[in-house]
Amino acid sequence: MEDKIIVGLDIGTTKICAIVGKKNEYGKLEILGMGKAVSDGVIRGIVTNIDKTVRAIEKAIAEASEQSGIDIGVVNVGIAGQHIKSAVHHGGITRENKDGEITIEDLARLNSDMHRIVTPPGSEIIHVMPQDYIVDYEDGIMDPVGMTGVKLEADFHIITAQTNAINNINKCVKKAGLQIENLILEPLASSLSVLSDEEKEAGVCLVDIGGGTTDVAVFYENIIRHTAVIPFGGNIITSDIKQGCMVMEHQAELLKTKFGKAISEEASPNEIVSIPGLRNRPPKEISIKNLAHIIEARMEEIIELVHTEIISSGFNKKLAAGIVVTGGGSMLTNLSQLFEYMTGLDTRIGYPNEHLGRSKVDAAKSPMFATTVGLVLSGFKALDIRQARYSEAPSYKGDGKKKLKQGNKFFSNILEKTKGLLIDDFDDKIN
Repeated sequence: MEDKIIVGLDIGTTKICAIVGKKNEYGKLEILGMGKAVSDGVIRGIVTNIDKTVRAIEKAIAEASEQSGIDIGVVNVGIAGQHIKSAVHHGGITRENKDGEITIEDLARLNSDMHRIVTPPGSEIIHVMPQDYIVDYEDGIMDPVGMTGVKLEADFHIITAQTNAINNINKCVKKAGLQIENLILEPLASSLSVLSDEEKEAGVCLVDIGGGTTDVAVFYENIIRHTAVIPFGGNIITSDIKQGCMVMEHQAELLKTKFGKAISEEASPNEIVSIPGLRNRPPKEISIKNLAHIIEARMEEIIELVHTEIISSGFNKKLAAGIVVTGGGSMLTNLSQLFEYMTGLDTRIGYPNEHLGRSKVDAAKSPMFATTVGLVLSGFKALDIRQARYSEAPSYKGDGKKKLKQGNKFFSNILEKTKGLLIDDFDDKIN
């Protein structure tokens, strides 16, 4: 495992980022190299220009490869965007061997059945995640392996994505000379890098504010319970500043990142920033207070939408760990206080450093790269699962005592199905 190298590739709206990582002797992730490029061909998480996206992927991969000294061929890719939809479905199977113990194979069969449910035209299932199981009408069972029963049922959190969006991601990665190992929902990847197991057990809402979208994922009892994509992110705040202050877009972005505050009351009314005027024009003076008013108005709108999603998930009163905000948009001053004020939930900013060891690249510890670090961690998680399955496979049909942890089985189902989806479906469509 220590010699294994994993590469995460985040195809975002603002940037395309590649991170190369390996596990050190303490089991921590060591970042060997990172590459990033401006993302011109992606809008709100959806690839809209293949050639521009391919060039950006190639640039990011080349930079990461040069920095790490690794020849990159296989990547773990994230998928996000407004087209992502989630719903809860119920499924069940009747076991033939009523006296035998429930096995991993029974769970896999139930899981496979859920992949056959009818989805809206033009979309397909990317993740099927079991919530809790029901054995012979006894509900609330987290891990039924080893139990006896005839009727095995479960509620499943099913996530679908547009077929075209998946195909375009695959096409871009292939054209860049790479192969996809796993396709992972981005908030799921981010959760690996910024959330602790205790937070996921207690109940937590992850809010990943990207450039084009804000991803929301609610966890409770170590299971993902609700996912949503809000079609606003950091870019719309930049656009508001551009229009409100009548400045160039790059100046608006700099104003946001260097002087932006999420709470206007915290900004001094006397603080002024002078920025260069256009050709032959005098410099323009911007009030930090006015800048904060513009940012606060849009952030309040995004937080209201996040809070609506938390309430609709049904877990609003169960989130003991509150909210964890990550992504590039989380770096605004006073943002956690605004979240707490509007939702009444404890809020912290999520940095992807919990699983990071000493690394060559300190920049990777920024919330901006939480998803990419999470994609690398998901690759190692998949390796752990495969090794555990290989070493413990004979024990499932025996005494049923050796079992994979619930979290690992959950990830195992996700990773195996998405990999199969990529191999079976895409080769015919793209070649």
